[in-house]
Amino acid sequence: MATARDPLTVYYDGACPRCVRDRARYERLAGEHAADTCWVDISGRDDELRRRGIDPHAALRELHVAGADGRIHRELDAYIVLMARTPRLRPLAWLIGLPVIRPLLSWLYRTAVLHRLRASGRL
Repeated sequence: MATARDPLTVYYDGACPRCVRDRARYERLAGEHAADTCWVDISGRDDELRRRGIDPHAALRELHVAGADGRIHRELDAYIVLMARTPRLRPLAWLIGLPVIRPLLSWLYRTAVLHRLRASGRL
C-alpha cells in the first residue's frame, strides 16, 4: 500500500507557464512533502514517456503521476493522488473526488487544457 511518503513522479508540461506556476504553488503548499515528488518536464521526452506507458499526446492534455509502485494516474486521479499526500491540500483532493463534482471538474479541466493548447498552437 502506498503511503504519503512514497515518492511520486509527476509528468507535467514545462512549456506551459500556468503548469510551471501550479508546480511552484504545489511545492510551496506541500512544504516538506514536496521533497518526495520528482517533477519531469514532458517537453521533448516522447520516447521516455512511451517507455513508461504514457502516450505523449495524452501527456500534453492530462497530468500524469507515477506512484512508487509504477502505477500511472492521469487527469483528476493524478491531481487527487498528488494533493492527498499534502495535509493542506487533502481536503481539496477529497472534494474533487466526489461523484457530484468530479464529472464537471473533469469537463472543465479538459476544456481549459484544449483551449490552452489551441491558443499556443501546440494542438
